[in-house]
Amino acid sequence: MNFFDRLLGRTESNSSHVAKNRLQLVLVHDRVDLSPGKMDQLKDDLIEVISKYVEIDQHGIDIALTNSNRQSRLTAQIPVVNVRK
Repeated sequence: MNFFDRLLGRTESNSSHVAKNRLQLVLVHDRVDLSPGKMDQLKDDLIEVISKYVEIDQHGIDIALTNSNRQSRLTAQIPVVNVRK
């Protein structure tokens, strides 16, 4: 999916692509040994800390574990609405 498709809200409807992404997510979680409950706790803690400094859109948050080159990465996309003073 390219930048303009995401900008315009178009999403891929290819179920095999979705299934592949879910499988990759499961494999990464297994390698890192992070249970879904721990992942939810991590997400909640990140939201709590970041919310002290900026107002965020909690519905648009995407936090994921990825694996590349034998390295696990935690990535977070958190939409910022406003800076707190």
